[in-house]
Amino acid sequence: MKVLVTGGLGFIGSHTVVALLESNYDVVVVDNLYNSKIVVKDRIKEITNKEFKTVICDVQDETKMEEIFKEEKIDAIIHFAGYKAVGESVSKPLEYYDNNLNSTITLLKLMKKYNVNNFVFSSSATVYGEPTRVPMFESDPVVEATSPYGETKVMIERILKDIAKVNKDFNVALLRYFNPIGAHKSGLLGEDPNGIPNNLLPYIAKVATGQLKEVNVFGNDYDTVDGTGVRDYIHVVDLAKGHVLALKKLESKPGLVIYNLGTGKGTSVLEMIAAYEKACGHKIPYVIKPRRPGDIASSYANCDKAKNELGFVCDYSVIDACRDGYHFQVEENKRNQK
Repeated sequence: MKVLVTGGLGFIGSHTVVALLESNYDVVVVDNLYNSKIVVKDRIKEITNKEFKTVICDVQDETKMEEIFKEEKIDAIIHFAGYKAVGESVSKPLEYYDNNLNSTITLLKLMKKYNVNNFVFSSSATVYGEPTRVPMFESDPVVEATSPYGETKVMIERILKDIAKVNKDFNVALLRYFNPIGAHKSGLLGEDPNGIPNNLLPYIAKVATGQLKEVNVFGNDYDTVDGTGVRDYIHVVDLAKGHVLALKKLESKPGLVIYNLGTGKGTSVLEMIAAYEKACGHKIPYVIKPRRPGDIASSYANCDKAKNELGFVCDYSVIDACRDGYHFQVEENKRNQK
């Protein structure tokens, strides 16, 4: 099976490409390097010792994307490409709606034209909005999200559901995952965003290695164990495995399927800082800041459905993820100093 992976040089995408290659899938990567680096391509090859095609282009570029569909006999798509920072989306809503919606629509138009019927979508727990209960189940209602980023995920899910209703050959897995963290054990792949990180763990990593002064903790007055936001943090290698399992599920032609991918456990921001301190062996300074617009108090998953239907079980803990993430950041700093 040949799989087109959009955003395949990004954090989650690159780890998923590794998992796909190790499962003997034929992979074509499309990435515009907006939030990724071309060196990741060689690192994936170093880890897997396998070749794959990489095309540097924007998924919104329908002409270039059509060339790929013409040249490659694509069997399935895993769609990661998109802007992903909750806080940034609040200040740049138009950019998020434009990029995330139009890139997906471009793919779906070409899928229809070239009769490609298997689609794995990188969705998010943000589609549950302000949850009425935790943990959250796939059967919980999809409501108005708390940020433009989350709303793009809600809208894309609706588009995919509507297509699945009228096209009985269309198989789509909506993977609602929570907070991916960690890195590949090799130290070659990890989360290394361009500029100052928007997500917690890469920010902590840069503080831990002295590149940033302190961690900003946004809000300490939530109704949680210590007043800071609680999230379900999943090791990115576990998350990548979930995508391969979802792809295998689509081979049985199930139509529309929805799965939460997480650990089923919540960890607060302060608990995460403490876990990272254990991983790196020293204190990490932090400062309490006001709440960010769009953030919610607590979000973690019930993952029984993924376990029962996909065989999805997490192999790694939060401590494992902190250790691997720190190892990657240290190794990346060494590489950058050469």
